[in-house]
Amino acid sequence: MSTLEIKDLYASVETKEGRKQILKGVNLTVNSGETHAIMGPNGSGKSTLAYTLAGHPKYEVDSGEVLLDGVDILKQTPDERAKEGLFLAMQYPVEVPGVSMTNFLRTAKTEIDGKAPAIRTWTKELSEAMKRLRMDPKFATRSVNEGFSGGEKKRAEVLQLELLKPKFAILDETDSGLDVDALRIVSEGVNRAKEANDFGILMVTHYTRILKYIKPDIVHVFADGHFVKTGGPELADELEEHGYDAYLPEGADSESALA
Repeated sequence: MSTLEIKDLYASVETKEGRKQILKGVNLTVNSGETHAIMGPNGSGKSTLAYTLAGHPKYEVDSGEVLLDGVDILKQTPDERAKEGLFLAMQYPVEVPGVSMTNFLRTAKTEIDGKAPAIRTWTKELSEAMKRLRMDPKFATRSVNEGFSGGEKKRAEVLQLELLKPKFAILDETDSGLDVDALRIVSEGVNRAKEANDFGILMVTHYTRILKYIKPDIVHVFADGHFVKTGGPELADELEEHGYDAYLPEGADSESALA
């Protein structure tokens, strides 16, 4: 059993108007096998939380702790956090020209495990995982995400998730830009990986449609840089019906929150 603990986390980002605090006292505990849905309006800080946990240099931690099995990962570099077992599926996966998917994935697996996987075993595992995600085998030799459609990029993120076997997966709006078929295939991949490796999930999303495929154990409402309400799966249905107005800062509305 692994545990990810976020304790009173504050974080800021530099903007054109100066330094702005985005995370304002985030507290959360996620255990192995749990799926937490983090919902809220645009601009509330959900993606900032995801990238701060992963170690993006744009975001500066002001105070707080993030413990993965007792280790404060905030003191670690992004690659060290990955080795501890943290995985981020990005909302906008970047293209890496000149680096093939095969080489990228095998190098990442080697770094995380501390040893290179056997070629024959690895080739079979990669091929089978791509087949399950309905990815053309030719994608293995193409540069990472280069020329991929939005749906293909998201499948490539889930391919990494299946092969790297983290302790905790942060899914930052994995459902954005996906049509119904791609959403189902990507969701099935996430569920398959979780069933095989029993990792914890933090799933950032605006909408309930992905929750029909990836069932959350706990749903959180995130607004103005922190969690404002926590409940069971029924909370997502409430948000679908009534929106986020009740959780917005005084004087704001849904339209301004989506700016």
